[in-house]
Amino acid sequence: MQFLPMKLPSSSASKFLFSVFVLVVSTEAVIKLPGNVTIPAVIVFGDSIVDAGNNNNLKTPAKCNFPPYGRDFMGGVSTGRFSNGKVPSDLIVEELGIKELLPAYLQPNLQPEDLLTGVTFASGGCGYDPLTTELASAIPLSDQLQLFKEYTEKVKQIVGEEGQNRIVKTAFVLVVAGSNDIDNTYFASRVRKLQYDISAYTDLIVGLASTFFKDGSVQCTAAWVLAVIENIGWRQNQRLCKRLQRSSANVQH
Repeated sequence: MQFLPMKLPSSSASKFLFSVFVLVVSTEAVIKLPGNVTIPAVIVFGDSIVDAGNNNNLKTPAKCNFPPYGRDFMGGVSTGRFSNGKVPSDLIVEELGIKELLPAYLQPNLQPEDLLTGVTFASGGCGYDPLTTELASAIPLSDQLQLFKEYTEKVKQIVGEEGQNRIVKTAFVLVVAGSNDIDNTYFASRVRKLQYDISAYTDLIVGLASTFFKDGSVQCTAAWVLAVIENIGWRQNQRLCKRLQRSSANVQH
């Protein structure tokens, strides 16, 4: 797992980012923030690693609001999280002491108080490459930004402009994307492999990621922005592809 901190305004921020790194690796200890640091909300963009159910009502194969997903979740409910239980964004808000779960922004029963402490706009199957998102019929990162802008207006209606500025400008922003681009669009579908070698394609992804972070709605908000590109090998579709490849090889032999 690679961590790419976009802004480190102080030594306190550096310590906090290191704490988040420890959190994702091991969640045994609650994060202790420096006395002068307050994080009222967590805002998340990205793919299935941090999707809490935004894909549930989309016409997409990238959804998991059915068993056995959620079997270890509270009540054994399949919420649309790509997991048997919580996802990393849930662990982060829990360890920060903000709330137990980070809800999906498109969750039908989302309450006003949920907005004030953060949501996830992530959509399983999306990537920095627009083609990646198109192949999965997911919510593009550009549309996730539009949902974020809609979210900030809702927050403003609840707590006023001053409260909105305080929440948005001191929120922790997490972006998890990139593996679908490499895994699905480049290697699995081979669509981009016909156009780019791997070095050129990763350069393209870096450029698209840079464009995302330069968008004013993200750049001017949080005190910290953390970009994560998760490892590919353990992901479910990758394991399934390898299993099918092994089965095919056994049949041929």
